[in-house]
Amino acid sequence: MIPTSLWRAAVRHRLFWPVVVLIALLLINVPFTPGFFEIHLKNGHLYGSLISILLFGSPLILVAIGMTLVIATGGIDLSVGAVVAISGALACLVVSKQTDQNSVSGVLLGFGLALGVALVCGAWNGLLVARLGIQPIIATLILMVAGRGIAQLITSGQIITVNSDSYSLIGGGYWLTLPFSIFVVAVVVALSMALTRRTALGLLVEAVGGNAEASRLVGIRSRRIKVLVYVFCGLCAGIAGLMISSNVSAADGNNAGLWIELDAILAVVIGGTSLTGGRFHLGGTVIGALIIQTLTTTIYTIGVPTQTNLVFKAVVVIIVCLMQSPVFRAKVFGSRAGRRGAAPKSPGTAADAAPHTEVSR
Repeated sequence: MIPTSLWRAAVRHRLFWPVVVLIALLLINVPFTPGFFEIHLKNGHLYGSLISILLFGSPLILVAIGMTLVIATGGIDLSVGAVVAISGALACLVVSKQTDQNSVSGVLLGFGLALGVALVCGAWNGLLVARLGIQPIIATLILMVAGRGIAQLITSGQIITVNSDSYSLIGGGYWLTLPFSIFVVAVVVALSMALTRRTALGLLVEAVGGNAEASRLVGIRSRRIKVLVYVFCGLCAGIAGLMISSNVSAADGNNAGLWIELDAILAVVIGGTSLTGGRFHLGGTVIGALIIQTLTTTIYTIGVPTQTNLVFKAVVVIIVCLMQSPVFRAKVFGSRAGRRGAAPKSPGTAADAAPHTEVSR
């Protein structure tokens, strides 16, 4: 039996319900896919449903990590899908023009140009929001629309294919028996957590998201922070675009990264970050992205009709958000359960409030 105090502490943890939903989604697949949790080693590579979820969920995790910091400043970035398309299209175009497509220097050139353009796209969004004062949803909507056109111009409206083992490494290659993209995501997530939780950068981002004008008055360069997070979001989207195009060895300017911005926003919300800005939770975002990818896998596993899969996804996301709401749990499971799920409020519970604050940070 789990001690009552330990159970209450677990329920209060912000990641409790997302983790419960993730486990439930994984278990739903078992009756439909025998051996769903099995992992096989073949030709030095690990294969299995869980590995596939991590592999195909890697681009979404990257985009969601960048989106988290943007939302933490009180903004939003609707252009990440377009940046994904631009990045993949430009990289594939450069590699396809090489005499030897397996040339490492040619592939690195394509990667460098693609990521450079992604950084420029992020800086463009940041300047529109921070310097010109345009609303984030409008500023990024501009690039969301124009970016697809730019990607189509790069590809001339065609699907560019490449035949390069070097290029396929980042999205479809393996290293140490695991997909290489998993290591890329792990490095980006680790660096993001280190910079935002082990330095003052995370506090500055939260301060700007809480009140940009007040943070400016106390000496924080809020505009610079906003530009920085949009640049980082563009970089994450650029890497995701390389992964997606590398995995299929092709670039489709029209469909690559289509609607990934919406899945990224859902992952951020499921992970516990408020859309109004302020405190953010990178670990929760990773869990949220895995929930979205597992849900996509589950939809195809249980045979949900294609024409209704978006409705099915919406229903599950609504359930997740409701289960995270203390008010909803109080009404469904009783006021006592709701109080258990809420953060301690009375000043006499300092012993409980301290660990809760540490978890949030």
